[in-house]
Amino acid sequence: MASVPAPPEAPPKPTWDPREPVRPWLRPTIRIRLTLLYGGMFLIAGILLLSIIYLFTAQALHDGSGLPFKLLPESKIQLTDNSCEALTTGLSADEANAALKSCFAHQRELALDDLLRRSLFALLGLSIIAFAFGYAMAGRVLSPLGRITRTARQVAGSDLTRRIELDGPDDELKELADTFDEMLDRLERAFTAQQRFVANASHELRTPLAINRTLLEVHLSDPRAPVELQQLGKTLLATNERSEQLVEGLLLLARSDNQIVERKPVDLAEVAARAIDQVRAEADAQGVEIRGERAPAVVQGNGVLLERIALNLVQNGVRYNVGDGGWVEVSTEVQQGQAVLVVSNTGPVVPAYEIDNLFEPFRRLRQERTGSDKGVGLGLSIARSVARAHGGRIIAEPREGGGLVMRVTLPV
Repeated sequence: MASVPAPPEAPPKPTWDPREPVRPWLRPTIRIRLTLLYGGMFLIAGILLLSIIYLFTAQALHDGSGLPFKLLPESKIQLTDNSCEALTTGLSADEANAALKSCFAHQRELALDDLLRRSLFALLGLSIIAFAFGYAMAGRVLSPLGRITRTARQVAGSDLTRRIELDGPDDELKELADTFDEMLDRLERAFTAQQRFVANASHELRTPLAINRTLLEVHLSDPRAPVELQQLGKTLLATNERSEQLVEGLLLLARSDNQIVERKPVDLAEVAARAIDQVRAEADAQGVEIRGERAPAVVQGNGVLLERIALNLVQNGVRYNVGDGGWVEVSTEVQQGQAVLVVSNTGPVVPAYEIDNLFEPFRRLRQERTGSDKGVGLGLSIARSVARAHGGRIIAEPREGGGLVMRVTLPV
C-alpha cells in the first residue's frame, strides 16, 4: 500500500505588514547602510591619515628640537620681545641655554596642538561632505531598486500591465528588472486566462442551471401533476438552487481574490443594516434575536462585496445558533483609524484549534465537507477573500459560553 505523502508545511507568515506606513528614517534601508558604510570608511581613512601626519610632524619637530647654537659664558643676551617668559636679562649662559630649550619645546607643543585642532575641524567638515556625497551616490545607485519597488506596489494593486523597462548598463540591477518584467508577463497571462475561464464558467454553468430551474418550475405549476412528481420536482428544485448558490459563491470567491481597483465611500453601518434586513425573516423563524449598535464607519471599497461580508457573517450567526433564546450582535465602529465590523453570536462551543478550518472552502465545524442545507460552505472563505481584497482582515475568536466573535478590520 502506497504511503500517503505528508501535506506541505505552510510558509511562514511575513513579520512586516506592507500596509503599515513607511518610516524611512527608522527603517535600516540599504541607502542608509550604504551611506554609513561610505561615510564610515572615509572617516576611518581620515582618522588614520590625520594620525600619521601628526606622528610624522611630531617626530620631525622632536628631531629638530636641539638648539643650533650655544651661549658662551661671556655672551650677552638682548631681548627683542617677551614671547619666552623664562628668558630674562641677567641670566648666566647655562641658565639662558636651558630657558631657550624650554621655550622651543613649548612652541613645538603649541604648534602641534594648533595642527591637531585645525586638522580635526577639517576632518569634521570633510566627513559631513563625505556623508552627504555618499547619501547622494547611494540614492543614485539604488534608484533602479526604488523603481522596481514602485512597480511592484502598483502590480500589487492588480495593475499587471505595469513594467519596469529599466534602461542603463547591463549590470545586476538591469538583470533583476528584466527578470521581474518576465515574471509579470507570465503573471499577466495567467490572470488573463483565469479571468477568461471565470467568465466562460459563469456562462456555461449558469445557463444549464437556469434552464433546469425553469423546466422544474413549469412542471410544478401544472395542477394535474401527481403528488409524487411534485415532491420530486421540489427536491430537484432545491438541489438546483443549491447548485446555483455554489456556482455563484465560487465565481464570487474567484473574483474577490483580486485587489479592488475602483473604490467608493461605503458606510459599514449601512452595509450591516442591509444584511440584517435580508436575514431578519430567517432569524425570526428560528427565534434568534438580532441586536447591536452600529456607529458610522466609512471605508473606501466596493459596496456589493462589503455587503456580502456582512451578509455571510450574519447568516452564519443565525444559522449556527442555539435556536430560541439565541442572539446575534452586530456592531460597527471606528477604532484607531480603522473601521471595525463585529458579529458575535450564541451557539455551540467552538474549540480554538477549529477556527482556521472554518475559513477553508467547503469546511464546517467538525465536518470535512459540507453536507447540510445551511449553506454551501463558502461564506467565511468569501468574507476573508473580500476583506483581503480591501486591504483588511477578518479574525474569528471563540466566545465564552459558546458561539463565535467575528471581527472584520478595514482601513479607513
